[in-house]
Amino acid sequence: MGSPGLYPRPDAELLGCLGWGVPIRLRSSRPRAPPSFPPPVPGTGMAGGGMPGSEGSGCVESRAPRGGMPGQGCQGRAGCRSGGRDARAGPGARGSLPGRSGPSAPGPPGQSPCAMSGAPGGRRPTFPELPGERVLEEAAGARQRCGNGGGSVPGTLLCTNRRLAFLPGQAPGSRGLLHSEDEVALPCIRKLVAASSFSKPKVLTAASTLKFIPEELVVFCRDFRLLRFYFPENGLAPQAFRLANAIARAREAAAWLGDAAEGHDGWSCPGGASPEEVDEEEEEDEEEGSATLLFESPQDWEKELQRLGAAGWRVSAVNERFDMAPSLPQYLWVPSGLLDHDLKRTFAHFQERRVPRLCWHHPGGGDLLRAAGFHPNSEPGSEDMRCLEALLLGGRGPCVLADMAELPTLADIQLAHLRLRALCLPGAAAEEKWLSALEGTRWLDHVRTCLRKAVEVVSLLAGKRCSVVLQEPSDRDLNCLLASLVQLLGDPHARSLPGFQSLVQREWVAAGHPFPHRLGLLCRDTPREEAPVFLLFLDCTWQLLRQFPADFGFTEAFLLALHDSSFSPYFSTFRFSCQRQRDHGSMPRLPSQTYRPVGGWQDPGGHRGGPPTCTFPPVWAWRRRYTRQQQEQFRNPVGPPAPAETLAPGRPGDPCPWGGAGLVLMLAKGSLCPHPLPWWSHPPLHPPHRVSPPESWGMQGGLLGGCCPPPGLLLPCTAGPCIRLWHRCYLRGLPQEQRGRLAPSLAGLAEELELLQERLRTWNLRRPH
Repeated sequence: MGSPGLYPRPDAELLGCLGWGVPIRLRSSRPRAPPSFPPPVPGTGMAGGGMPGSEGSGCVESRAPRGGMPGQGCQGRAGCRSGGRDARAGPGARGSLPGRSGPSAPGPPGQSPCAMSGAPGGRRPTFPELPGERVLEEAAGARQRCGNGGGSVPGTLLCTNRRLAFLPGQAPGSRGLLHSEDEVALPCIRKLVAASSFSKPKVLTAASTLKFIPEELVVFCRDFRLLRFYFPENGLAPQAFRLANAIARAREAAAWLGDAAEGHDGWSCPGGASPEEVDEEEEEDEEEGSATLLFESPQDWEKELQRLGAAGWRVSAVNERFDMAPSLPQYLWVPSGLLDHDLKRTFAHFQERRVPRLCWHHPGGGDLLRAAGFHPNSEPGSEDMRCLEALLLGGRGPCVLADMAELPTLADIQLAHLRLRALCLPGAAAEEKWLSALEGTRWLDHVRTCLRKAVEVVSLLAGKRCSVVLQEPSDRDLNCLLASLVQLLGDPHARSLPGFQSLVQREWVAAGHPFPHRLGLLCRDTPREEAPVFLLFLDCTWQLLRQFPADFGFTEAFLLALHDSSFSPYFSTFRFSCQRQRDHGSMPRLPSQTYRPVGGWQDPGGHRGGPPTCTFPPVWAWRRRYTRQQQEQFRNPVGPPAPAETLAPGRPGDPCPWGGAGLVLMLAKGSLCPHPLPWWSHPPLHPPHRVSPPESWGMQGGLLGGCCPPPGLLLPCTAGPCIRLWHRCYLRGLPQEQRGRLAPSLAGLAEELELLQERLRTWNLRRPH
């Protein structure tokens, strides 16, 4: 048994994740010499650095595995440099592959690329490459650790210029998918660590130099996953060394260029299907996802406005060319009585030119609007003030401005998320101090604050006939979160699967939430711009799903898939910061469209215009990554039936007791008080009294009045014990949580059965007799 004191003390976080909190068992009492390699073949080389003491090699000779599966090794993939036996020589044969004169030598005829051995019988499942994707390095015979029980799964670990994938050797050959528990997009990798028994763990970057043979690779993912791969002593040393360096280099090269990218960094959409397959996928979309609106065409905006039944509002194409506000969508919901000529006067008086527009209409008569903050240097004239008041007030009753200062700032969200991610690593805190450390992250406090504010706004909309304006300085972060939560609480359609997808598409994607900046996936990004606001929204949605499981048409599995997909660069949904940038990746658009009373939206030639065809599909194309069986897990079998397309007119809200049209109030800390607009020279002559509703919004005297909450309105509990940690998302990197999950082999199934039996015994012991 080796002494831990003989080695440099590694980082505590790395030791905990590697499971090296106990003394390390060494294989011998003296250092292991690096394996010897044949001299390099003339005309060949190894890209990006070779083994210590060598400058390059073609296909490296591999030793026969000790106790390995027969047929493991390289079968002649084009560009493969990994060692192995000749597949035609049978088990036990040794030596280099025949017919290989360099890295670009073709493989055996009729064999698909990258068909290395990793499965019983000498072949692993075929790896489905994306358009423009190429395999950089791979290691057949690598093993993925499963939990802290010592179990592992054999397979092939591959690094491409797009992702890191592990193909279990015992998995049957099937159509590959872009997402699974065993693969991760390169931009999603937060940290890569190489470990060995004779060296302290080393964090690998593109500029780092690896000076030892890695025995284990630990991949820290941004989505809280922790993947661990190790390489047994069966000739995998050269492959492990090259693979570790390839992952570090590819991770840096695959960073998003984001807004300034031309051609999307060479990233291609996960498609390339034949016309027959495209037709088949379109038929599947019509059957399963036809109700999801992308809001890329005026027809989508018209259809949703008709469903809401918002009388007095219309679809405006004033920003169709993105010349009025580059970060806003092309089409806006504005008052019907306000002409586009007058609407153009209002853009200059708001930050980033993001004017107020309708988000949602409650059947009782309340309207939810969102806007950016007033421009500090704006001095509207009399005509501009008339247009501004028509946009904000419009004779719809009192206007309530929601104070967003109560919500956490972007810096608060980012700090809490970093603390939460650090806490969810193995060995981060002692078990008796873990709950107090969780409270110290303040992540759950931010979830509670956002839900409480959403309850205030939706209660006001449902109980009083007024307009509520969500006003944030940028209108691109917390407004997206709060507007979405309010609609989840008040609109049953938003709680269905297609309705939720349409909600995210409208209030986040089309509204211009800067996903690449906030998720920290830009290679030139600054840390101050990173703040996972969308992940906070998904956590709030999970809290609602946990408290009202029968009111949602989707499941936790759907939220988890959406959480993980936000780090993937395959989809237009999360890849761009606004619709204007998203359109740069689209096919040439039709000419400018006009609206006619008969025929609707048409181009100058009289033909109806369709939405742009983006080269990157939306994330809602689940069929590209999940099988039908997996997609069925997204739908809640006990959820409500799909609501009607048009909302039934609800009971009109009580007339507002604080005054009529032209009155402006501020909703702050659950209280309403008068708040003059910036251009008003004096406050209202008769300001209303201060209204302080109690904690229980549905009780007598609250913002809902003396009536019970209307049907379809959710009022969640926001007290401390009611807000829980999203266990399945945040704690899945812990080894004890990985046991028995998605077992790919008989050994994994046996481990899962043992885990269930252990839980059953524990439950029986605690059950009162």
